[in-house]
Amino acid sequence: MRPARSHMLKIFAAAVLSALAAVPALAQDWPSKPITIVMGFPAGSGVDVVARTLQESIEKSLNAKIITEYKAGAGGNIASEYVWKARPDGYTILLGTAATHGVNAALYKNLPFDVETDFTPIAPLVDVSNVLTINPEVIDVKTVKEFIEKVRANPGTYNYASTGNGTGTHLAFAEFNAKAGLNMVHVPYKGGPEALQGVIKGDACCIFNQVQTVIPHWRAGRLRLLGVSTRNRVNAVAEIPTIAESGLPGFESYTWFGLFGPKGLDPQIANAINAAVRKALETPAIRQKLADLGNTPRSETVEQFRATVKSDRAKWAAVVKATGATID
Repeated sequence: MRPARSHMLKIFAAAVLSALAAVPALAQDWPSKPITIVMGFPAGSGVDVVARTLQESIEKSLNAKIITEYKAGAGGNIASEYVWKARPDGYTILLGTAATHGVNAALYKNLPFDVETDFTPIAPLVDVSNVLTINPEVIDVKTVKEFIEKVRANPGTYNYASTGNGTGTHLAFAEFNAKAGLNMVHVPYKGGPEALQGVIKGDACCIFNQVQTVIPHWRAGRLRLLGVSTRNRVNAVAEIPTIAESGLPGFESYTWFGLFGPKGLDPQIANAINAAVRKALETPAIRQKLADLGNTPRSETVEQFRATVKSDRAKWAAVVKATGATID
């Protein structure tokens, strides 16, 4: 009996060692095919521009081709659900935002997934400042203070655009209106390019939009920038004051972009992508390009990013409650 038992124990031990050895092998074989980055916003949007700025460097680090797949709509939830249902094999990655993984949990009551527990945070990319942008042919003011005074004197008269119900641009303006005591009409669009065109055409007087997307129109004289939403000025538009210093003390609003995998993603794969992203963000040329676009690189470990997602979910829930913002 003892020899047989000893033989069985050896077989069991060999099986355990084989299984343990197979775990790193999975990560070592990855990636063996292109990686798909799924994006819940249209091509040409701010998040798309940032992704493409980093793409070549990340591809070199991972020795893999990256393919972008656009699944815009529902504030990014369509893309999020697609990745949530994907195999956690490292070949389907979500490019999410503070909206998809912070705001949406408070706005959408029947999401099929939990933004914290049903995804694997991988790496943040950048912090993004919005800028209060106006069409001067619709509302001819030159400062945030003048803007507040004019809108306050004409309640319900002016429309503001957003990139969609519940998006960061919507909530930034809702919070701005609440703090400034303004009564404005919200006009949601299907994405950033459409919303910006709405302002350019005069269908809406203004928008909180990402700095990088409005710079060309500002330089061309089609739009006017009044104030950036972050605590500090943005290098790309250094002459534009913050909203806090130019009319609404204490106001601050920004978003971030980041990568997520499905729940159960191999930690080695998550760490490998995280390292590739952080290496890209440390490249001087890339940092400069991101700064020129109005973005601030955000470098965090996987666990640090997980903590960011958790704290932002709580922060945006408070903003949603305070502003009364809805997706209706």
